[in-house]
Amino acid sequence: MITVEQLSKHFGNVKAVDGISFEVEEHENLVLLGTSGCGKTTTLKMINRLIEPTAGSILIDGKNILEQPPEILRRGIGYVLQNNGLFPHYTVAENIAIVPQLLKWDNKRIEKRIAELMEKLHLTPDYLNVYPNELSGGQQQRVGLARALVADPPVLLMDEPFGALDNVTRAKIHAEFKALDELKRKTIIMVTHDVQEAFELGDRICLMDKGKIIQIGTPAELLFKPANDFVSGFLKEQRLQLEFRAIRIRDIWNWLPPAKVNAKAGSFSADSDVWTGLEKTKFGESANLNITWKEETKSAGFEQLISAFYQYQSNKRA
Repeated sequence: MITVEQLSKHFGNVKAVDGISFEVEEHENLVLLGTSGCGKTTTLKMINRLIEPTAGSILIDGKNILEQPPEILRRGIGYVLQNNGLFPHYTVAENIAIVPQLLKWDNKRIEKRIAELMEKLHLTPDYLNVYPNELSGGQQQRVGLARALVADPPVLLMDEPFGALDNVTRAKIHAEFKALDELKRKTIIMVTHDVQEAFELGDRICLMDKGKIIQIGTPAELLFKPANDFVSGFLKEQRLQLEFRAIRIRDIWNWLPPAKVNAKAGSFSADSDVWTGLEKTKFGESANLNITWKEETKSAGFEQLISAFYQYQSNKRA
């Protein structure tokens, strides 16, 4: 869906982005990760032409973005900012309706679509006529996401979208983000400096430093097959929790005991990460989970998940 080829951006003698290339598959979430100043936000802004590249090309669905008027390009791209970017003198409804009005949708269609998104993002209709400063940080971020999604663009760009939220609110919105069906139909590029967030939400991670891509791959690839010492060092402090986030239940399937289904246990997806499974068994309603994968079901509790995780981990490093 997105192809970036030899993309560069120079500010005088400073190479903010230095000849990077990558592709993003349709319906994939690619996370641009790195420290401040590594070029990730500059890269994101070049994709919707908020910043013009010095060199290189960007194709979206096979079309060169430099051959399109910027205002037309941006109507097909959702954009979510860290500070939500809401207009303070517009109501919630007016903020969400901006792009559909530019696209000349009729009022009934706009109202229907806004109501649909408000429900999906857990915002009651009471909020439609209030102003952004009357909302909490989490509510503002949901409205910003609704505005980015309202015209159903195929591509969504997100620049530190949850960076301004407290940890409790961020964790809740992360869970909603992963469950939202609207986002499963999008091709997403997300910028973050939060390593845990990148591993929780990204299908692949593009780790950048000094304007260059150091490694691009799945979370597990970065952990178990780091390209160099920079990658290993970048992940070192949080490595154990990152592995819990990166490894899925299906990855440890062969090391789970062939236990019978527990009638009192809750059902759980094998596509979920080990960390979520551990949380469910430790703090959820049931100490065991019934997990189904490839038409086979196993029942596992906290100890079985931990044991299978460490066996998988040892096998990977052997």
